[in-house]
Amino acid sequence: MAIFTNSDSKTQSTKTDTNTTIVTAGSIIKGEMNLSCNLYVDGEFEGIITSDKEVNIGKNGHVKGDVFTKRLVVQGFIEGKIRADKVEIKAAGKVNGTIESSELVIEAKGLFEGNSIVKNSNSPAPKVQINKS
Repeated sequence: MAIFTNSDSKTQSTKTDTNTTIVTAGSIIKGEMNLSCNLYVDGEFEGIITSDKEVNIGKNGHVKGDVFTKRLVVQGFIEGKIRADKVEIKAAGKVNGTIESSELVIEAKGLFEGNSIVKNSNSPAPKVQINKS
């Protein structure tokens, strides 16, 4: 079963961050999601996810495709291209693909296989000094 909410309804609350779309365990969805709210995936999703907020892949979640979001938290499995300001791979999380982000956090026992691209890094790379004696 999947639960969808629409944060663009005519009776919007003052706390828009509390709106979350949930794909529950046992659900299988294919397609494209464009969201202006948080997304929690504990089922299976194949396609493209675009969210202005946070995307959280739960422990039972499996995403195959591209994810474009402000913040991504992975507790389950994701394979594909990720573009986010911040990506967190939790202890049980697994990512296979390309991550393009400003910040990448991988907890102990979290797995990442693929390529990582750092974006918007305003600080220059540290200079290495070699002492010639």
